[in-house]
Amino acid sequence: MKEPKAQSRRQPPGSDQTRAALVHAALQLFGSKGFDGTSTREIASLAKANIGSIAYHFGGKEGLRLGAADYIVETIQGIATQALGDFQPIRDPADTADAARRQLFAALDRMVHFIVARPEAGEIVQFLLRELSHPTAALDRIYAGVFEPLHRRLCAIWEAATGEPAESDDTKLTVFTIIGQVIYFRIGQEAVKRRMGWQAIGPSEADAVAAVAKRNLAAILASRENPNS
Repeated sequence: MKEPKAQSRRQPPGSDQTRAALVHAALQLFGSKGFDGTSTREIASLAKANIGSIAYHFGGKEGLRLGAADYIVETIQGIATQALGDFQPIRDPADTADAARRQLFAALDRMVHFIVARPEAGEIVQFLLRELSHPTAALDRIYAGVFEPLHRRLCAIWEAATGEPAESDDTKLTVFTIIGQVIYFRIGQEAVKRRMGWQAIGPSEADAVAAVAKRNLAAILASRENPNS
């Protein structure tokens, strides 16, 4: 009797793919239709999975929403790790400031190319907009896992780059502004494409957006060096 029970606890072949498909389906449907407006049957159909797999993998619809939140945290943490690296102030303050500024530009470039051009970013942003409008435990996980630590990290790098206190209101709002300009190109993508005459936003279009975003960052940094100019 024990052996069959042990086998039943093993995940069947393709289980990881099914779990991932359910998460992506949930991101799309919860983002476009809302949590209450989406049925488990719709999720299973889009994921090409058995409806019972939602309960098997996540315990139910609410568990799937939290699973989608965990996926967002993991994805953005991976991007942030690549973009921000392990910045450590060095002995010479001038060298530290230069290194911090280079890191800000590199992080902004990577942020633009992920948020603006990567298809999965659309699912994530749409899901986040729903959560920000109607916060749930899923947003709590995303805030604790990504929003707050990433924002704090960027503020700390900003302090190293400019000398302005990381936890000042001005620094926090400045960092939000830098991030916000990038987010617009995802949530306003249809308007941007029409106005720019673009059929789609791919790598070359993301390059153009990144170039402007980095010029904006350079202007903000320059204003800190020459506050009276």
